[in-house]
Amino acid sequence: MQNNSKRSKKIFKELQERYPDAHCALDYNSPLELLFATILSAQSTDVGVNKATPKLFKAFPNVQAYAKATPEEIEPYIATIGLFRGKAKSLHTSATMIVNDFDGEVPSNMKDLIKLRGVARKTANVVLGNAFNKNEGVVVDTHVGRLAQRFGFTTETKPDKIEKDLMQLFPQEDWTLLSHLLVWHGRAVCKKRGGTCSEDAICKRYCSNANNS
Repeated sequence: MQNNSKRSKKIFKELQERYPDAHCALDYNSPLELLFATILSAQSTDVGVNKATPKLFKAFPNVQAYAKATPEEIEPYIATIGLFRGKAKSLHTSATMIVNDFDGEVPSNMKDLIKLRGVARKTANVVLGNAFNKNEGVVVDTHVGRLAQRFGFTTETKPDKIEKDLMQLFPQEDWTLLSHLLVWHGRAVCKKRGGTCSEDAICKRYCSNANNS
């Protein structure tokens, strides 16, 4: 494990140097906006969500506005996003719970966040790490899962097991940034298909896909 730890630190440092501005790709100005943007991003692209949310956030400026609205009134603002009807219900139901059970404030802990409709551990980790600066876990999306395997951080394929391996391998204070770095490298270089791993300095040193791309 010591060698793995040293190797992981090297990869983390090199990714930090490559992507000094790595951050959450969703646009938001409050914990509520990040929570709802993350709910909307499920099985959708961050780019698509960012196109829809300015009008949504303007039409519903606070959690009470979502709670008072019907899902049908929310739908037109997110109709360009996949699964928008179910997501409109999630926004309305979550907003109602936040108003009724949490004094109108987005919960800042895992236990309460995952009570909200449309919120599982991955979404909660996004909100906690970025809106509240709390590292309670590692966000494992498709990019993080793919790179964690290719860099040899894990042999697991299920997100919850990948997350556990990453949490054991990296210091807690790095968990949120780790996700951002892996996502940015996954989008720029180490793609599922058509990536440039074989030409990239970091991938050539550490990525199992470098010799296959």
